[in-house]
Amino acid sequence: MAHFSYEPTGVCSKKIDFDIDENNKLRNVVFTGGCNGNLKAVGRLVEGKDAGEIADLLEGNLCGARGTSCADQFSKAIKSVMA
Repeated sequence: MAHFSYEPTGVCSKKIDFDIDENNKLRNVVFTGGCNGNLKAVGRLVEGKDAGEIADLLEGNLCGARGTSCADQFSKAIKSVMA
């Protein structure tokens, strides 16, 4: 299992930590900062799901006029380590 940390930009969360296991499944997703309850829910919802599928699903999700969101930034984080 590989661990990754990502520093998102343009959003309230300051860091996203996550693991991707040998089967390309997401594990132990933790957002630091941001909307605590919502981001804990995101972590629970994606646990054990295919990383590529989640990246595609969350990509382009926007928060107000920011042009991004914590979920969109998580998509970018996943794609950055899968490239």
